[in-house]
Amino acid sequence: MSVKIAALILLLLPLLAALRVPAVEDVLTRIVKLGFVIGAAACLPLFLVQFAVVILRSVFSISLIWLQESTLYLFGAMFLLSSGWLLLTEGHVRVDIFYAKMSEARARIVDLLGTTLFVLPISMLIIYVSWNYVGTSWAQMERSQEASGIHAVFLLKSMIPAFAVLLLFAGEVRIIRLLKGARDA
Repeated sequence: MSVKIAALILLLLPLLAALRVPAVEDVLTRIVKLGFVIGAAACLPLFLVQFAVVILRSVFSISLIWLQESTLYLFGAMFLLSSGWLLLTEGHVRVDIFYAKMSEARARIVDLLGTTLFVLPISMLIIYVSWNYVGTSWAQMERSQEASGIHAVFLLKSMIPAFAVLLLFAGEVRIIRLLKGARDA
């Protein structure tokens, strides 16, 4: 029941923004950008850890499970937490065969429909489907299957709904900006 209430609130945010509640767009943008900053901050440690794993294994024949597993956590943070910002800044790959030839008004309509019909529902579906999965992991304080692994699998799994929420917020900000008339929302 709480997921349904949260979903309703999240879907009403663009309406609040359309009613000229100015802080909504700014707050959502800041949250999405924070996800990006965290994801971007994982890049250098990811490179260094992966480099260390390869050197330790290849040169010294040392295999540290916790170090290997940490790359999964860092990859998860980098990709999942950055996705919302990439949507917001149009950093995702797009095939512009038709889109480039569209008028600004038509491109806004296509973006608005795409965000409304695909991004928001898929984000909500991911939140809904992952909610019990992540909740169970937290309830059990799920640990690595490896004795020397990272005993915080529940944190890794928490990035799934975090990804969906950030994507949902980014989609809502795009809708707000498209409704205001910006093509490059």
